[in-house]
Parts: sequence; C-alpha cells; structure tokens
Amino acid sequence: MSAHDVHVMRQAVLRFLGSLDTERRAAATAAFGSPERTEWSYLPGPRPGLPLVAMTSRQQELALALLETGCGVAGARAARGVIELERVRRRLVTGVEEIDGDRYWFRVFGEPGGVDPWAWRVNGHHLAVHITVVGDSIAVTPSFLGAEPAMVPSGPQRGQRLLVDEEEMGRALLAELAPHQRSIAITSEVAADDILTRNDPVADLDRIPRGLSYAEMSTPSKDLLERLVRRYFDRAPGWYGQTCWRDALDAGLDKATFAWTGSDRRGQGHYYCVAGPTFLLEYDNTQDDANHIHSVWRDLRNDWGGDLLARHYADHH
Repeated sequence: MSAHDVHVMRQAVLRFLGSLDTERRAAATAAFGSPERTEWSYLPGPRPGLPLVAMTSRQQELALALLETGCGVAGARAARGVIELERVRRRLVTGVEEIDGDRYWFRVFGEPGGVDPWAWRVNGHHLAVHITVVGDSIAVTPSFLGAEPAMVPSGPQRGQRLLVDEEEMGRALLAELAPHQRSIAITSEVAADDILTRNDPVADLDRIPRGLSYAEMSTPSKDLLERLVRRYFDRAPGWYGQTCWRDALDAGLDKATFAWTGSDRRGQGHYYCVAGPTFLLEYDNTQDDANHIHSVWRDLRNDWGGDLLARHYADHH
C-alpha cells in the first residue's frame, strides 16, 4: 500500500466531516479510545453515530463515497446493495416507501487530520464496515454483509439477488467434494442458526466446526476454496485483498478448513465456514425459508487494526 491510498481516504473523510454542522459533527465523531469503536451489531436498531436519514443529500453523497475508499469497487457495490435491499425489504413489509428508511450510521473515531491512529465505520441492519488507519496502513475488518431477502420475491426487483457468489461458491465447493470428503466437511445435519462468532469483538475459533482441511482436498476443490476465500477478500480495496491473500498463503493454506452444517438443498437452512491461520469466514442462510443471508470476514490478527496498533504502540512507547 502507498501513502497515496491513505491520503485519498483521509481527504474523503475530511470532506464528509467538513460538510457537517456542529450538531451533526458531534454525532458523527468520537474519541479513538471510545469503547464504542469495537461494539457493533448487524441487527436492526439504533447505533451511535450520524445516520444517513439525518444528513442532507450532499452529506449522504460524501458519506457513501467513503465506501469506495475502504471497501474497493466490489465491496462498495455490495455495501450499497445492502442499503438498497433494506429499502426493498421495508417496502415489502410495509407496502410503502419509508422516508426514514436509511438507518445506517456513520462515525469517525479520532482525528483523520492528525498523526495518531483513527478509524471510521458504517453500521446498520446487515451492514458493518470497520476501517482502522495507522500511519499509512489500514485494517478493514470485521466486515459484515447480509441480505434480506437474499432473493427478492415480488415487486419491481423480483428475482434480484445479493451475495450470490458467497452462496454459489460455497455450494460449488461442497458439491465438488467426494463422498468421504463430504462426510468430513458436513459436521451437522442441523444448520447453525446464525454466524457462530456473532458480533463479538474477538472472533473465537473454539466455536467453529473444523470440517475438512485444505490439505485433504483434491486440486479442483482446493481451487474452489481459494476462489471462495478471495471473494470475501474482494470486500477490501484490491491491493489490500492481495496482501491478505499473501498473508494467508505465507501462514499455510494447508491448515485452512471448510465446514458445512445443514442441508445442501435450496430453500433449506445451511451454514458454512472457512477458517485459516489468519482469517475466518462465516456464512449462514437459515431464516425466512433460507432467504436471509449473513456473511462475515474476520481477520484473526488484525480485526480493529490489532497488529497495526500493537506495532504502533511498541514503536512509540
């Protein structure tokens, strides 16, 4: 990564903050050391911060522009898709267009214009983007995307799907496995009813089923697992996703595991996870007749900028 990338992000955040009046800016900012920085949720409900609905149209434009700087092209497209799908969900539930429907909260922690670590995030129903900046380096996890409905059942967007690759790539990997490999990968006939790490600040691998290791897979299966992992890494800017991939390879992809619980039939609840030395991916689709997806990427070393901050404080204290 170059200092230019952080500079672009920093300027985008400063433009957003500069567009806010005193009251809005107070809602949109907090100290970097605030415990709220690592408190998050993917459920409906209010969050600390400034919601889109409380912004002017120009402020909304500047806020949403942050997504491209922290999530890359594909990740930003998916994040915007979550926000749009929430509008669709509300129309399906209420039958009307809700004027206060954009309940996604933006918050900046610390001083983007200074030299100390800082962060920004977007939180709301089925969306959690967390970006931590330390010098010229960033961390982008926890990263959560959800889809309700995963496929729109009616209305103008009927048939529209979100998080298609996360589902189809997982299914393709399971289908590619030989029978004896499937028996190892499928750890339960009952699907986990949610991601197992929930919204915990620290991802606990003890909750995760082991399943089938990468080392035990055939070459085609290994290729499918690699594609699945890289699909989640695409939620970050391209250069960052490449760094995460190199880190995963250096740590030993043979140690990665793939586990599935529940049915492999469409319309029935299912869950999968991929765990490696440096990362954890979780996906579930169990609610609403398996039309309600949760998916999360956790960096086991660098959630919330863990490793970056440790090095920073070691160098400066």
